[in-house]
Amino acid sequence: MAPKQPSSIEEQCEPESEEGEKTGPGLPHPLAYDAPDGGWGWVVLLATIVVLALTLAFPSCISIFYLDLQVAFNATNSETSWVPSIMTSALHVGGPLCSVLVERFGCRATVIFGGVLSGVGMAASSFSNSMVELYITTGLITGLGFCFSFQPAVTILGHYFVRRRPFANAMSSTGTALGLCALPFLGDYLHRELGWRGSFLVLGAVLFNCCVCGAVMRPLIPRKPRKSEAMMNGPIAISETGLKVRLLAMIRSFPSSLRRNMAFDLFSSNLRFRCFSLGITWMMLGFVVPLIYLVPYATVNNMDRSQAALLLSIMGFVNIFVRPPIGVLFSLPWFKGRHIYVFSAALVINGLSNSICCIGASFQVLLAYVVVYGISMSVVGSLMFTVMMDIVEMSRFPSALGLLSIMESVTLLIGPPLAGKLIDRTQVFTYVFLACSISVTLSALFLMISFYWLDRRDAAQKDNGS
Repeated sequence: MAPKQPSSIEEQCEPESEEGEKTGPGLPHPLAYDAPDGGWGWVVLLATIVVLALTLAFPSCISIFYLDLQVAFNATNSETSWVPSIMTSALHVGGPLCSVLVERFGCRATVIFGGVLSGVGMAASSFSNSMVELYITTGLITGLGFCFSFQPAVTILGHYFVRRRPFANAMSSTGTALGLCALPFLGDYLHRELGWRGSFLVLGAVLFNCCVCGAVMRPLIPRKPRKSEAMMNGPIAISETGLKVRLLAMIRSFPSSLRRNMAFDLFSSNLRFRCFSLGITWMMLGFVVPLIYLVPYATVNNMDRSQAALLLSIMGFVNIFVRPPIGVLFSLPWFKGRHIYVFSAALVINGLSNSICCIGASFQVLLAYVVVYGISMSVVGSLMFTVMMDIVEMSRFPSALGLLSIMESVTLLIGPPLAGKLIDRTQVFTYVFLACSISVTLSALFLMISFYWLDRRDAAQKDNGS
């Protein structure tokens, strides 16, 4: 029999008992929090925006230092591309482990831990003396920290907003846009003033702001204390024997918790989730690669580094202005059940937009590219979690997100190095953008056709049943 899944916010996002939930002087008691779709939820939404700005948009900032890393370590394009690739992959591959931490310690504690981990990893990378060390610090440690901050923030936001969930998801996704606007400017300024090592140290300090965001992500309703937990909060919890018992219990329960948060049963029983997971995994093979290679492509073709960074910022500004109205628009009742088709259509446009880079590397051409890419990216980013929440129950969302994160981490890991290998062999950047165009467009067509077939099948079954 499968383990029972958490069914409420108090079980998923804050497992501490009331005894363990201490509030400082002047802080409101958790029971005083407002209901969903408002109140303290707006504070959580703002914190989620900042978290997404510092996590999902951060790998694109690494492209500012791409050529410096190549020169400093005498590395090829393929070797250098492993740094943002491992970071992005770790951001997703840690999903199941993050779900276990959320289940055990709560969303707030997990976000704070992620902020500490990413800040320490990025700061430590400034002392790296080889690409392997960068893979570990910048890639693995910082990437896992991003995962532990990003996933719980999205999860708790889904509980604070129910009726306005599409709007809340769209607004939170503007965090990625804000990151795309600010981080390239910040990275370019730090690069000119401090070099790549000093820049990495300062960026590590910036990432500690995730801890502040996690601190305001209070539980909606505190969980009632269980007898076993009340006993563990007693004298035995501070004894050596009690600590050993709790540690052994955590170790023994970890495999089952990991299996529960991988949602394999959901993948096998829910055909819509299976198609969505496969389509998103396919999409990620080429979705983030242009963000990594846009700045190197521009600078290799004699564009000033500041102008190249400006392209990423313009893409971010486009996202900022487009995502809020998109969130309001897709909250309308008419779009209910149609989110997946809007998502797929935007993904088709996003994939085809990569072919614009094949025209040339002038600022005007790449400006047109980032505008089209940014608009389509806004729709994709705004609807991705909304579509997933339409497909699976909210109680299963963390585990479904954990499995999807594992799946897409594979293509996220291999995509940039494959692109780097293609550049090393051909010395032509445009082949990378063409390959990304084909990959993303085909994944969008797969999603559109598969969900259309499923809707037709369900409609036919409903007609036969009536």
